[in-house]
Amino acid sequence: MYGQLFLVVGPSGAGKDSLLDGAKAHFEKSAQFHFPRRYITRAKDAGGEDHCAVSDDEFDQLKSQGKLAFYWGAHDLKYGVPVEINEQLEKGIDVVVNVSRGVIDFVRESYDDVIVISVNVSLDVLEKRLRARKRECENDIVNRLRRAENYSVNGENVIEIYNNGALDEAVDGFIQALSKESA
Repeated sequence: MYGQLFLVVGPSGAGKDSLLDGAKAHFEKSAQFHFPRRYITRAKDAGGEDHCAVSDDEFDQLKSQGKLAFYWGAHDLKYGVPVEINEQLEKGIDVVVNVSRGVIDFVRESYDDVIVISVNVSLDVLEKRLRARKRECENDIVNRLRRAENYSVNGENVIEIYNNGALDEAVDGFIQALSKESA
């Protein structure tokens, strides 16, 4: 039995990390789901998700040593998913990971049983969240909103989660989607 690979995508500020944190807490005692920590060329204390902070050189070394299942660049940072997810999938454990839309096609070609969970949010809510987290300058906020306006995910096995309202409602929907598709 092979586990399913859930790719969580959505505009920056849509609440992907919050949904993932809620699902991690919910499934904490379950052996069915694995939520890998990504390698990111961002300082450990920069805010956001719990990640493995690495330098550009360390990231490139992980790549050259085959320690990344897949990787991408975004917003002047490098992101990578550890190759250990392959062991989890081979054991029948479902893997849930936040990724860039840009790697969906590659991952669909490289893995069986890929499900994309697309997290959506209205532009006005997104703008409020981006401003509240105070990680981006004004120009970055405008660029992220512009990208979000054109955001869409196509293809097979796409589940949409809307995160405009109360976080607990979106987390419940996210957990239900994982549970239903994992069954």
